[in-house]
Amino acid sequence: MHPDTPQAPPAGAGLSEEQAEVAARRLITDAYRPTAYRDDTPVPAHGDTPAVAQPGRPPMSQGATDASVLLLAGGATTVMVGGTAGVLMYVSQFADPLVCGLAFGAPTALVLALARLAQRAKPAPDIHHHYQGPVHQDRRTLHSRTNGVWAKTHNQP
Repeated sequence: MHPDTPQAPPAGAGLSEEQAEVAARRLITDAYRPTAYRDDTPVPAHGDTPAVAQPGRPPMSQGATDASVLLLAGGATTVMVGGTAGVLMYVSQFADPLVCGLAFGAPTALVLALARLAQRAKPAPDIHHHYQGPVHQDRRTLHSRTNGVWAKTHNQP
């Protein structure tokens, strides 16, 4: 017999009927025991607790979100145009890469230029600040100078 082969238990070593029933009941109750708890009490509409970052994209400004979406769309467009040009050159076996680059790159460049032009055509939004109570305006200007291997900043009013 091989040493790794499991040995059968001796004939008199089994559990009694009562012990087997207790062990089975314990295993069944352990299997249905909750491993987590969810508090379903309603959350207040407002309070002092700061917002918690949610999974997914990190929280960022609307401008940063718009820029990242624009970059993702531009990257996807570039991949599609480059892939199409590559497949066309491979299939034709004699296509000129410069001509393919001009033919497929010109529409992409035109669309990106028009999008940039349309973005700059929007008027700047009016910003109004409304304050309640006394307001103090600090008009001091700080001149900073940082030098050294370990950055040491000197702020002079």
